Amino acid sequence: MPQLNVDNVSDKINEYQTIASAANQMMHDFMVRLPYFMVALSVLLLFWLLSILFKKLVTKLLSKTHTHRNLIRVFQRIGGALIIFVGLMVAMVIAIPGFTPAKLVGALGIGSVAIGFAFKDIFQNLLSGILLLLSEPFRIGDQIVSGEYEGTVEDIKVRATTIRTYDGRQVVIPNSQLYTSALTVNTAYKRRRLELTIGIGYENDINEAKAEILKALKQSETVSKLAEPSVVATEFAGSSIDLKVRWYIDDGTQANKVASIHEVIVQIKSNLDAAGINIPFPIRTLDFSDASAKALANHIFNLQSQAEPSAANAQSQSQPELQAKSNQAPPQ
Repeated sequence: MPQLNVDNVSDKINEYQTIASAANQMMHDFMVRLPYFMVALSVLLLFWLLSILFKKLVTKLLSKTHTHRNLIRVFQRIGGALIIFVGLMVAMVIAIPGFTPAKLVGALGIGSVAIGFAFKDIFQNLLSGILLLLSEPFRIGDQIVSGEYEGTVEDIKVRATTIRTYDGRQVVIPNSQLYTSALTVNTAYKRRRLELTIGIGYENDINEAKAEILKALKQSETVSKLAEPSVVATEFAGSSIDLKVRWYIDDGTQANKVASIHEVIVQIKSNLDAAGINIPFPIRTLDFSDASAKALANHIFNLQSQAEPSAANAQSQSQPELQAKSNQAPPQ
């Protein structure tokens, strides 16, 4: 029994010695590689500073040209990413024994198919972002419409574009959607045409109404003086003759659009009221010339005629009862 305890203690001591030896070896290896780690970290920091310097240099050289401002972002982001990637490769070669870029390429080659399927959408958005930055269909500050989203472009990144809607929400749209789908840029041109439909009564003169509307447009300050407005009769509507009013504004932003529409509506309403021109409510005409309509009207009339004597009889019967109750009431 004592011999067994001695063997157990000996085994435990050997186990602890093995663990301590492995820990000492790891610490020794770490201390040996520590200078390499410090050099690798310094190299990575140096390349990071080089990427910042590269971005500032690109901004300084290309900021004078206003034709392709997004080109600056392309060079900054792609060039900066490449510099950091090269620095990371150099740092890994210094810090990790036996590491070479060829081994990394081989490892990536083994799983390239899986990586391609997993990151297909990401790569598609990256490529679309680069093409958008190069082709510049819109810029930061433009107001665009993409699908059900409309707002002002705040940032164009390589993967996605951020817009701010008119009610203050932030929407992130993948670049592949912007590149492959239809896109409306409301501020691509400085001048923008607006339109609205106004209905006048059938009894009013169209030429007189047109003259009053054109007069109202000339009195509106937000209407551009560089392009002539137009008023065209477009439709015999259910209760009015519809006139299509078109005019231009010099600044096509959403705020100016809303302000101009408001001013034009107020001015047109004031001029048409002063001229006695009616803007009718929706009107519906009922035609009772059909035989079935006449039969329905006679039936309704008969029902009303039968209801009136019944109501009169009920009222005459209620009067004696009320009189009797008043006679039975005790004197005060």
